[in-house]
Amino acid sequence: MQSDFEGRTEQEAIDKAVEELGLERDQFDVEILESSRKGLFKKGNVKIRVYYGSDDDSSDDFDEPVAEVSGICNPEAESENERKIVDFVETLIQKMGYTGSASISFRRDSKIGISIESTDSSILIGRKGKNLDAIQLIVNVYAGNLDPDLKIVVDSENYRMRHEEQIIRNAYKTAEMVKRTGRSRLLDPMNPFERRLVHTALNDVEGVDTKSEGDGLYKQVRIIPVK
Repeated sequence: MQSDFEGRTEQEAIDKAVEELGLERDQFDVEILESSRKGLFKKGNVKIRVYYGSDDDSSDDFDEPVAEVSGICNPEAESENERKIVDFVETLIQKMGYTGSASISFRRDSKIGISIESTDSSILIGRKGKNLDAIQLIVNVYAGNLDPDLKIVVDSENYRMRHEEQIIRNAYKTAEMVKRTGRSRLLDPMNPFERRLVHTALNDVEGVDTKSEGDGLYKQVRIIPVK
């Protein structure tokens, strides 16, 4: 879910979100939508969008930072639904014309991680993980028919964790460049989950703001210098 708030400063807008939503600061992510500066006849204003709870607008929102998922357990399916999902993933890979096996990588609340092992992992992952995202979407549709509360995260060769780390490293590197040059820069188009990684990572970095630009699912994050 998401809501928009405004304030004279980013902190004031965040405080409004905390008060109105009844949440702690660490229970939501912040995206800066607008940040106008004070002028001679105009007060400064900041508009933010906060993301909280569950968001089923796209398959990307089924993800959570893989690096934060712990408590790996029995890789074997422990329930009938898990066995059906593992079998479905392996059958899907076979129908795509590749070989591979699937296993449980983690269980956390209503989320289940599925890890694919295959000699064709690079193809199953695809450019920027888009094939993996497509597989994940199909698997979630299937799992939703078994249990509407189930959310499946599909990974292969720890791609998602490596990809998350790369996105955050690039965000910090670009932020330093923006602060050094005083000129804003656009990052490559990203899905909602990836954009929230950037907004969250740079939220506490002094000297820069972030905002999303574009239409559709894949938008770009602009990193803006703040004096």
